[in-house]
Amino acid sequence: MLGDLDITHADEAWPDCDVLIENCVKAALAHCQTDTQHGRPFELSILLSDNDQVQDLNREYRQKDKPTNVLSFPALECDEPGHLILEPGPLHLGDIILAYGVVAQEASDQKIAFEDHLSHLIIHGVLHLLGFDHIENEEAEEMEALEIAILKDFGIANPYG
Repeated sequence: MLGDLDITHADEAWPDCDVLIENCVKAALAHCQTDTQHGRPFELSILLSDNDQVQDLNREYRQKDKPTNVLSFPALECDEPGHLILEPGPLHLGDIILAYGVVAQEASDQKIAFEDHLSHLIIHGVLHLLGFDHIENEEAEEMEALEIAILKDFGIANPYG
């Protein structure tokens, strides 16, 4: 069940992609063991931004002074990836912020459709909100396998292959 999904267009360069984003969020949640599958309401904010704002956030929160394609800010803790530590009331999963220029350039460089790359990054961002990470090799393999499976449902090729 999709709860309160707030998609904010802070950069006019973004194409109309709200339905694509909603479908990717639903798919990522459906592949994980979370209460969102059982009809519990949740909140999630996605900001479609520009490179400058994402660079500012990346510098402030990750000490990396460059834009990146997607930032995820989880609001809940997980006892293991995909298993949220739950409080009563609506689940506020967190925030995802994307930089249009980086996403578009990466799609062009990789010779893939913008929508396919955006789908991958939305799924990637949601998985981060659900406690998945890719710092350690084992974690990366688990997260990438899940991303590949979800993308396959959309007919999108393995982005890591």
